[in-house]
Amino acid sequence: MRQAALLLATLLAGCATQERLGTVDTRSESVGHQRLQPTAAGGSGQVQAYALAAGEGYRMPQLYAAPDPKVGDRDPRTELAPTTICLQVVVDAEGVVERSLPLTDRPECAAGAAAENAPLLQAAQEAVAMWKYSAAAVCHYPVGKVPADRGDCGSAERIEPVPVSLLYAFTFEIVKGRQTVRTQGK
Repeated sequence: MRQAALLLATLLAGCATQERLGTVDTRSESVGHQRLQPTAAGGSGQVQAYALAAGEGYRMPQLYAAPDPKVGDRDPRTELAPTTICLQVVVDAEGVVERSLPLTDRPECAAGAAAENAPLLQAAQEAVAMWKYSAAAVCHYPVGKVPADRGDCGSAERIEPVPVSLLYAFTFEIVKGRQTVRTQGK
């Protein structure tokens, strides 16, 4: 619970490069995740652009509950160099994760396609399935009343929750005797 509160504080601070570190003396797993940028060349990371009208703003979804992936005994390896698994996370208009899809269309995400990393992919997908967001929204402002911060829907005459697709990378590492979870937002 404390780690979730720390993650929320990090996200609310504008995704500053802050790191949280927790240590548990059990089997060693290290997982870090970060948001990926869409690729310009296409592939599963491509997103459709939406141009806001003059009287509209956009409120980003805010992640407020994000359990870390837990590989546990499903992966028999006792050593694993840092290995990155990437997911496209589809969040519905209520802020609930609808589904996640593996991303393997870029070099840093290629490990997700390897059969030996299936337990890592499964752990990442199970974790993000439990993530909760405050919904993304298009804010509709009265004519001539658009605030300087278009992401603040406080003065909007209508708030339209919208689904979004977010890209994340999870880096797993297994080291003897110690489990470490590192999360860094970008």
